[in-house]
Amino acid sequence: MLTNPTTRIDVETADGIAWITLDGPDTRNALDAQASENLLAACDRIDTDLSVGAVVITGAGRAFCSGADTAVLSSLRSARADQGYDGLDVLYAGFRRFAALTVPTVAAVNGAAVGAGLNLALAADLRLVAQDAVLVSGFAAIGIHPGGGHLHLLARAAGSRTSSAMGLFARPVTGAQAVDLGLAWGAVPAADLRSAAYDMVKHLGDDPALARALKADLRLTVLDSTAWERAIEIERARQMWSLTRRTKDETR
Repeated sequence: MLTNPTTRIDVETADGIAWITLDGPDTRNALDAQASENLLAACDRIDTDLSVGAVVITGAGRAFCSGADTAVLSSLRSARADQGYDGLDVLYAGFRRFAALTVPTVAAVNGAAVGAGLNLALAADLRLVAQDAVLVSGFAAIGIHPGGGHLHLLARAAGSRTSSAMGLFARPVTGAQAVDLGLAWGAVPAADLRSAAYDMVKHLGDDPALARALKADLRLTVLDSTAWERAIEIERARQMWSLTRRTKDETR
């Protein structure tokens, strides 16, 4: 029996729509290196399947994604700087690759989206949330600097005020609040989330060629990937510093 089970990345394709489900009930769908690599592979397969016109990503159970696996973060605390950077890069490669998909993407946030899990949701082109979902930055509250361009992603979706409130002041956001703030397009009962997501992407699944042209236009004219890459590099060193520093109690 695995002591640190990896979240499975399940992919189901139907009607021109690829459904990605994070399935790790023991860790509330947390991401470790293997899960991130599996998400990379899933995205590669989707991009080569020209019958796919849209992707919906969601979580199994009551969570969307609880963020980076705690065992992974613990291991980075004692790593050399170069190893730590490599570890962070592997961990964050999954949601960066998801953002680069050549088809439109929707995050159906069925439950808690925390830290790197919130990054994954923010990497989607659009978010639909369950009314009882909660979006939590999660970093600052446990003494870790945000990573993966987290503050930029929050600001890109909902502006600097929301980025500050969530990323600096650790304010959680409910599903209904997410819509008011611009973090999500709509909030629906959890039981209706899949059907709401399907209604959002059905026309794209019917016309994959148009869907891919629309996504290419969105990336070229609206989404500033350069700003995100710059934010990732800025946060990378500061997050590694926050992970490896000794606490006040340890230095006494």
